Amino acid sequence: MSGISNYTLIKCVDLYKSKMNLKIIFTWWNKQTIGTFLKTLFLGKYVGKDEFGNKYYKSIRDERWVIYANEIEATKITSDWYLWIHHTIDNIPNYKDKKYRWQKKHSENKTGSKDSFKPIKIRKDKNFKKYETWK
Repeated sequence: MSGISNYTLIKCVDLYKSKMNLKIIFTWWNKQTIGTFLKTLFLGKYVGKDEFGNKYYKSIRDERWVIYANEIEATKITSDWYLWIHHTIDNIPNYKDKKYRWQKKHSENKTGSKDSFKPIKIRKDKNFKKYETWK
């Protein structure tokens, strides 16, 4: 046990507590792949968590990645964390930071779901013409 640090053991216990099962290990669409799991386990330093439960990690070489809380959906990353994960800002986002009144809460992209935006259809009047026909 000399090669494994206490921090690595704590991360293993944390991952076990998060109901890690075979489905998570062998499928990429359930939170992470086995490669991401190993990278997070041995190289990842926990940076923070957003209001959706997504966990953000960073390596020594400043590689940044996210482990999604539920299903993998890139639009579930808030704008603050998006800026951080793409190296636009270096400060770790804090959800307690003051927001302006005009800023809306983040919502994921609902395209293709029953909650997607559906514009009101404008029905054309059959008798209405935009132009006069030639005589």
